Amino acid sequence: MSLTSMASLGGGHGLFQTLRAARHMDLPDVTAVVTVADDGGSSGRIRRELGLIPPGDLRMALSALSADTPEGRFWEEVLQHRYGGHGALAGHAVGNLLLVGLADVLGSQVAALDKVAELAGCRGRVLPVCEEPLDIEADVAGLEEDPRIMRPVRGQVAVASTPGQVRRVRLIPEQPAACGDALEAIERADMVTLGPGSWFTSVLPHVLVDDVVDAINESAAVTTVVLNLESEPGETAGFSTERHIHMLAQHAPRLRVDRIIMDGNAIPSARERTHIERAAELVGARVALHDVAEKDAAGRVTGRHDPAKLAAALRAVYDDARR
Repeated sequence: MSLTSMASLGGGHGLFQTLRAARHMDLPDVTAVVTVADDGGSSGRIRRELGLIPPGDLRMALSALSADTPEGRFWEEVLQHRYGGHGALAGHAVGNLLLVGLADVLGSQVAALDKVAELAGCRGRVLPVCEEPLDIEADVAGLEEDPRIMRPVRGQVAVASTPGQVRRVRLIPEQPAACGDALEAIERADMVTLGPGSWFTSVLPHVLVDDVVDAINESAAVTTVVLNLESEPGETAGFSTERHIHMLAQHAPRLRVDRIIMDGNAIPSARERTHIERAAELVGARVALHDVAEKDAAGRVTGRHDPAKLAAALRAVYDDARR
């Protein structure tokens, strides 16, 4: 069975690269399922003032899926453009305000996303994981003199930038209802991807929504986790590949995964490989090594995934799993 539909879960720059990979694959059915916990910058101001889901990660996903044509590139630039200056609009992205205005006119945040996708010629849909703003709260160690003491830290920006060590995250509200259209996209997908991205604030929040885990487990999709190329300052500073997988298993013990893509340029030692494979078994997955790292003109790894390489890796993983 050929790969024709994909649902990609995440947020921010990691999801952007995955969706660019989907655009390389020229799939007829792509759906981005996007985190809605951002509380910083333009998105944070909008959710505080209007009570709407933060639009920033949704806007970035629309930009990633915009048509690779002059018209599509024009709309990508418009959506990503930010106002300068020092007034009330300073720092707001045009796409954020467009989504807010359309949601007000159309009476639906999902309808607003579909309308912008139409304008930008997107081949696919962008949907929120939930149709209400979520908050992230973390248990963080290392903020007190006694390293055993955990302190709760609340808010995506605060969790992402904490100088402590994040041990666990949870959503507020604890049992949010998932977006119905997002669940349908997951259930019909040939492949579901999770990651890369900020592990505690963009990736794990999706699998803290019970309906999303149920939809993934009940679908016939090849569920694929795309690991980050490196740990991030703040929330995952010093994290090994193995620890990223352990955190996924700890936060979503019911989740079943088929493959975990790891960058082949960072081939671990035999001992490390054994530990990584054992961690992958906790979620029922096999590790797949592929060259997915983007390199600059001088051949240095940038820390981002190369969309063309990631597209090839996703196809290879899907074909292998189906065999």
